[in-house]
Amino acid sequence: MRGRDDTLKLYFVRHGKTQWNLEGRFQGAGGDSELLTESYQQMVQVGHFLRQTRFQHAYSSPIRRARVTAQHVVKELHQHVPLTLMSRLEEFHLGQLEGMAFENVKAQFPAELDAFRNHPDQYNTSRIGGETFQEVIDRMTPGIQAIVGANPQPKANVLIVSHGAALNAEINALLGTPLPDLRKRGGIRNTSVTVLETTDGGHSFDLLDWNDTSFLTAAASPTDTI
Repeated sequence: MRGRDDTLKLYFVRHGKTQWNLEGRFQGAGGDSELLTESYQQMVQVGHFLRQTRFQHAYSSPIRRARVTAQHVVKELHQHVPLTLMSRLEEFHLGQLEGMAFENVKAQFPAELDAFRNHPDQYNTSRIGGETFQEVIDRMTPGIQAIVGANPQPKANVLIVSHGAALNAEINALLGTPLPDLRKRGGIRNTSVTVLETTDGGHSFDLLDWNDTSFLTAAASPTDTI
């Protein structure tokens, strides 16, 4: 039986806001627009917020917007934290939706857009290509389990930098949320922090903090959250 000293906390951070985020465009694994200038200041704020937490390791999606965010946050921790890139942490592969403005998707693929935003169990990619919610979860979960297995130290903490839609799906799945309800907890803002913990080696997880942005000085806007 594992004790409380075996607690592993996972600090999930969404990447900084990009130009396509600002423009309201789908930005999956195949799209990667530039990070906004103000996003770099928010990365600094994330690092300052987490500086008192001792991290064993950091992991990031290799996609540039996440990788750069991870590098800047780790720098601001003022700790020696190894950073590993992990392809399983990539954003949804979105097929034809990549780079499309939300309004254009609404006009051309209204059923797919509604399902993506409101009914994850009904999101069908047969017309557009890319990954379903279940496929993303099936890709990401082994990555999270590998991270848990690689950090067995007592009271360990790891940093995980990834993407809004993928994090939303995976974190909720780790919490045991049924597929139809994955979106009901709400969205995840750019450079927010969500914290899970496990005391049984990753068999189950508890939510400690969801979408924390208390440390960000900039007011939220509608294009910040997915």
